[in-house]
Amino acid sequence: MLDSYRLKSVCSLPFVCHKKINTVGTSNADIPLADPGMYQLDITLRRGQSLAARDRGGTSDPYVKFKIGRKEVFRSKIIHKNLNPVWEEKACILVEHLREPLYIKVFDYDFGLQDDFMGSAFLDLTQLELNRSTDVSLTLKDPHYPDHDLGIILLSVILTPKEGEPRDVFQTQSLRLSDQHRKSHLWRGIVSITLIEGRDLKAMDSNGLSDPYVKFRLGHQKYKSKIMPKTLNPQWREQFDFHLYEERGGIIDITAWDKDAGKRDDFIGRCQVDLSSLSREQTHKLELQLEEGEGHLVLLVTLTASATVSISDLSVHSLEDQKERGEILKRYSPLKIFNNLKDVGFLQVRVIRAEGLMAADVTGKSDPFCVVELNNDRLLTHTVYKNLNPEWNKVFTFNIKDIHSVLEVTVYDEDRDRSADFLGRVAIPLLSIQNGEQKAYVLKNKQLTGPTKGVIYLEIDVIFNAVKASLRTLVPKEQKYIEEENRLSKQLLLRNFIRTKRCVMVLVNAAYYVNSCFDWDSPPRSLAAFVSDPRTKQEEGVVHSKSPHRMTHVFKAPALPQDSTPQSLFLFVVWNFELYMIPLLLLLLLTWNYFLIISGKDTRQRDTVVEDMLEDEEEEDDKDDKDGEKKGFINKIYAIQEVCISVQNILDEVASFGERIKNTFNWTVPFLSWLAIVALSVFTVILYFIPLRYIVLVWGINKFTKKLRSPYAIDNNELLDFLSRVPSDVQVVQYQELKPDHSHSPYKRKKNNLG
Repeated sequence: MLDSYRLKSVCSLPFVCHKKINTVGTSNADIPLADPGMYQLDITLRRGQSLAARDRGGTSDPYVKFKIGRKEVFRSKIIHKNLNPVWEEKACILVEHLREPLYIKVFDYDFGLQDDFMGSAFLDLTQLELNRSTDVSLTLKDPHYPDHDLGIILLSVILTPKEGEPRDVFQTQSLRLSDQHRKSHLWRGIVSITLIEGRDLKAMDSNGLSDPYVKFRLGHQKYKSKIMPKTLNPQWREQFDFHLYEERGGIIDITAWDKDAGKRDDFIGRCQVDLSSLSREQTHKLELQLEEGEGHLVLLVTLTASATVSISDLSVHSLEDQKERGEILKRYSPLKIFNNLKDVGFLQVRVIRAEGLMAADVTGKSDPFCVVELNNDRLLTHTVYKNLNPEWNKVFTFNIKDIHSVLEVTVYDEDRDRSADFLGRVAIPLLSIQNGEQKAYVLKNKQLTGPTKGVIYLEIDVIFNAVKASLRTLVPKEQKYIEEENRLSKQLLLRNFIRTKRCVMVLVNAAYYVNSCFDWDSPPRSLAAFVSDPRTKQEEGVVHSKSPHRMTHVFKAPALPQDSTPQSLFLFVVWNFELYMIPLLLLLLLTWNYFLIISGKDTRQRDTVVEDMLEDEEEEDDKDDKDGEKKGFINKIYAIQEVCISVQNILDEVASFGERIKNTFNWTVPFLSWLAIVALSVFTVILYFIPLRYIVLVWGINKFTKKLRSPYAIDNNELLDFLSRVPSDVQVVQYQELKPDHSHSPYKRKKNNLG
């Protein structure tokens, strides 16, 4: 016989419990609350009904958290675009005291943004009957708006006493649950997607065309393609990867949109890809009909096995095991050049501890946890509660697809009622890592422009194949899924303008220098440029090209009388110029800078101008955060904001391009500078021994037949791909390692206090 009654809510948040009554069994009311025994709480999260809509489309992406005390013991999967989600997920929790209620919170997942609160409720464990299944209906409420109806969550719970269990079982179970939670962040495979083209898309603009782009979504992962202006048959040729978290696959949601400036983008159509229907280790060409619209999308989809990604305790990790270490070294040895070119190397990160973190809670403490990111690979540690000097002692391993990637380690403070608070971040280029060295990294602010409070201790090891890494440098760089949206900032616009001006002024000053030589503004300088050694003379007669393959090129040098003036250096260089001298000149410039650096005559200067601009920008951001009420001039030109952002981004791209060229020759990243020396040496030899017509002929044949040989190849420019790996001046400042102030270490303060 079923009976329903209302349980008491601890925080006046009501819920209804539908309970199965049976005369056989023991009531929990007879057991004293101070009972030191353990209880096992088995929960089945059934479904939600009539949940609150938090997204613009009138839907939500709900997930549920279970907490006991301040500890999160369970988090459900995300159900996308559904106000009546069905989870059917089970959780097993060991409870030490029944006084602590089960705290249930529902959130709407927003990719890259703060998750929206959808309601909460409490389950009073003292009201549950032991050894009996109880169906519970929880009415979700918002404490700030108690009159709002936020829907219902349906559960099934069983509370079972665990007598005779040792007290450390709770800790073991908590670790086990934590491991399960962390395993949910580990992917089981990679989905490689190439967006080829669109065909006969729907015209959304008045000119009979569209400006289409495509959005992809797999779980919480998102990707947005570039915009193709004014076409109904766009050619994208873009490749990206998603992580596959479920063994059975998943469904990729695809939507096509038309970009409209100044108003909401138009919807063109949607389609889906069911990954469970695709075979592994095979490339599938898919022509997908757009629903709710017109046209087709053409994709290439490949499912591959999982990369080497793991989380473990500090006592057990890959590189400590000599056998496993040997296998890793063998995998990336020089002999394995052509085995899986995308697998460049292996990264192991030991997150040991942090010291002196910022206090984010009103209690003067924080609940810190750590997020370790490498491109789009993202792993988390557990949370250490109420501690400003947490110890995690966790080891993370990643596969390296690009040796020029930057490892980002971010510390957050976990909050019960809202998204995590930022505590600090460090960005570490993989090529700057010293293997096996435990280092204290000073935490920086969000923009990585200045220090914040605290240091984090890491030990990092990188093993990679240099040849694979060099080849991967010449392919397009992987695009991050989560990137901050471009914002219009007066300070950022000014910074990019100044950076662009500095690059342009280098060319202008060079032009002025050459022109001043022609105008004899400085007679000594003009004389040095125009006059060479008077002993150097061209003999009258035939002068052959130095190249053995160019003996047919004959030059007749002008005869000079014995008493003529010194010969012109300009005429001498132009008369003897060969094409191979261009890469040779660049090669000599790189070599000259290298010898200056190793001899201690480093002419590179720290870019204090960029640092000052970044600090000013940070101060402006802080001012905007604290004084959001004030409206400046920027807010008044909202109508042309998109144009201003485009100008801001173009200035950034132009400035970054010039700075990357400079930093290549300045040996900012030695690996890339050595790679440039090898490439320039090869080009010099080729141009010296092979006639130019043959080189142009081979280049043209390759270009004309590329689409025939590989119809779905992604177009790229190897030179631009190379330069994209060289950091700009802004990135150089962001990646600079700050020196820790050891006087602020709490461990040192303890020693001083003892004295």
